[in-house]
Amino acid sequence: MQGTRAGREPLRPALYCSHYSVRMTDRKLAIEAWESLFRAQHEVFTAMLVDFEENHLSQAEYDVLLTVTRSPDMTARLRDITSNMLISQPSVSRLVDRMVTRGLVAKCSDPDDGRGALIRATDEGARAFRALATVHGRSIAERMSRLDDDELRTLRDLAEKLRSR
Repeated sequence: MQGTRAGREPLRPALYCSHYSVRMTDRKLAIEAWESLFRAQHEVFTAMLVDFEENHLSQAEYDVLLTVTRSPDMTARLRDITSNMLISQPSVSRLVDRMVTRGLVAKCSDPDDGRGALIRATDEGARAFRALATVHGRSIAERMSRLDDDELRTLRDLAEKLRSR
């Protein structure tokens, strides 16, 4: 029967986002999913802020040290740190400068990029990061334990799919 799927349900015309020419089968569902994702991220993020209240690192400093300590020799290019952060490049540069003053990281010229900088975690910065990472990791594990392993993999894969360009 024309106009139905296998004779059972009526076909809905596909909606298109006018700006991107992307086919979307259910715009209302897409908006509901986006709002749910945004609200979940906001609520989880807010709940996790408690990890930083009794600590000497801000969340932004933790993010810098996360990138740096995961890099070879605990050294990362400033541009790589910036690409992982949700703040502008000038803000990251000022943050790193404050972290240098506090003795959490060291900054030097990048020999492969005359305009770039390399950021290395100091022993003090690595210690502070590890101490907070232990607490923060427990909080993340506790929050995420609401999902089973298959759901965690699905969540990870869907988030990566949304992030891919």
